Amino acid sequence: MDETEHVTTVPGQDEEKRHEPGYTIRTRCKAGVIAYEPASMCFHEGAFSISDLYPPLWSESPGQFSDYRVENGKYVIDPWVYSKRMGMYKILMNKTASYFEKFAPDNEQNFLWGLPLQHGWQYTTGRLVDPSRRTDCGYESGDRLCISVDSWWADINYFLCALPFLAAVDSGIMGISSDQVLLLPPPKDQTKFCLNISSCQSSFPKTMNKWNALYKRLQSPSSSFDDLLKYLWDAHLSALKDAYKIFEDRLEYYSKPEADFGRDWCVALDYLAAACFPTTFIRISEFQKGLPPRVLVDGDKAPFISDFTDFQNTVLLGLNLLHEVDNATDSLSLTIWKILMKTQVAKKLALKIFEAILAIFNPTFLEMINELK
Repeated sequence: MDETEHVTTVPGQDEEKRHEPGYTIRTRCKAGVIAYEPASMCFHEGAFSISDLYPPLWSESPGQFSDYRVENGKYVIDPWVYSKRMGMYKILMNKTASYFEKFAPDNEQNFLWGLPLQHGWQYTTGRLVDPSRRTDCGYESGDRLCISVDSWWADINYFLCALPFLAAVDSGIMGISSDQVLLLPPPKDQTKFCLNISSCQSSFPKTMNKWNALYKRLQSPSSSFDDLLKYLWDAHLSALKDAYKIFEDRLEYYSKPEADFGRDWCVALDYLAAACFPTTFIRISEFQKGLPPRVLVDGDKAPFISDFTDFQNTVLLGLNLLHEVDNATDSLSLTIWKILMKTQVAKKLALKIFEAILAIFNPTFLEMINELK
């Protein structure tokens, strides 16, 4: 049978959905198979949807400022409710979408996808609940959408949500003035968190300036994807280091394997940043399949965790080994890695190796990535 192909768009979708990967549909009239691009995943109708890759409750989360309540002329957002915090990411994705159109359609190449996808993984795997169990925040027995201020993951994520979001408002890219948004404080330890642009700028000026620099560069017509990635990772690491210094003691609430994993993860990000790893929709969606699907408990030791996949055991073991090498060399390994990653050729080679590893566990991954090029 001949294969005919045409491109169309999903009818009846509102504007915010136009910025979601998979909005554009490419239909191949062969054996009833439909491919959603840019994800480029072929599936029999009804068997799979690109929306399965979105963070949990993505469609239910606010997608514009008017979805939040207004008090005294300010949009008031409670970032300690999962869907409300996810809405901050969703607005950020929508407002920056037009600047990524030159790289790929449907916002797939928007490297800010790494932020909401990580937050969704934290929610799915139970990492936003109260690890001390002094409250039922986040648990099925309480408010499932509650984000606990005692969660190390939640507090680190706050800095990777509030700061980039408020810096985007401050840069003008969000379309509202700097004094029009206010974040609600957590039930305790309020002084550890900045709640508006002025307090974040006062408490974390270096990090806010780095996020602002990213958005300014993003609005430049001459900006390249690789150039923007440098700005992204510079701002990301700065926010991470700010948060880690403040909340390291939160790791005491967790088992040793989980606390070690948190530290391993932070070290690994230094290496990913040096390689300017592109945190785009498909890459992050696929990579996260290798992250632990639940909070680690005493006795969990990769690669021998029985309820983890081979991919998850391998990634967990790899992160631990990387941290051990980094410690043993007093971070000399990171210094050498940064030197190696100074050339674009080396970065591309590192990315190809990384993608080849992902392809071992997901044979369709390289096909999906190549479709985007």
